[in-house]
Amino acid sequence: MTIKLTSAQLAKYIDHTLLKQEASVPQIAKLCEEAIKYNFAAICVNATNIAQCAKLLKGTDVKLSSTVGFPLGATLPSVKAYETEQAIAAGASEIDMVMNVGAMKSGNLALVKEDIAAVVKAAHAHKVIVKVIIETCLLTDDEKVKACQICKEVGADFVKTSTGFNSAGATVADVALMRKTVGPDMGVKAAGGVRTREDVLAMIEAGATRIGTSGGVKIMEGAEIKSGY
Repeated sequence: MTIKLTSAQLAKYIDHTLLKQEASVPQIAKLCEEAIKYNFAAICVNATNIAQCAKLLKGTDVKLSSTVGFPLGATLPSVKAYETEQAIAAGASEIDMVMNVGAMKSGNLALVKEDIAAVVKAAHAHKVIVKVIIETCLLTDDEKVKACQICKEVGADFVKTSTGFNSAGATVADVALMRKTVGPDMGVKAAGGVRTREDVLAMIEAGATRIGTSGGVKIMEGAEIKSGY
């Protein structure tokens, strides 16, 4: 049976997201206003928008997450670590980084580990949490398991399904597999294609502890959205 949550409880699972490259200052301001109104867990934006959001969210309970290595994950570990440090300096309180998917597909697990560990070290030095986007639509189940194991090994706080900028997003099966792999104590974030309250509840039931979506307001209002981060 699907779990039941109050609207207030549901809101605390949602990372209200705007990562489109054309996102404007007024659109980012609206994102923050909506996040405050519904008391979402966090917003998720690109690093260039952090300073604006930090001012607008000051004094609220809404966390501010910045992307790192987004959306391809193909930058160097040192670059991702530096990007993390700059994002935190600008006001980010959470980091959503993209794993080096190409390294995982090539079997270069040492580089995958180095990549994630560099960001975790930089973020944890400031007590900032890290969510690692493994881009499940590009991985086999075995690769998903290996990616999650590495994330857990190096101390990441969350594993996350998707950027929302690839061929597919979160699935219940992937969330369940990720939860099974990392165990009960690590965060699992479902992102990409989560469009309805029913979608959110299904992801939570499968083991998700955060939901990334650009449709948080519509979800709270019970309306279906046409597309979702």
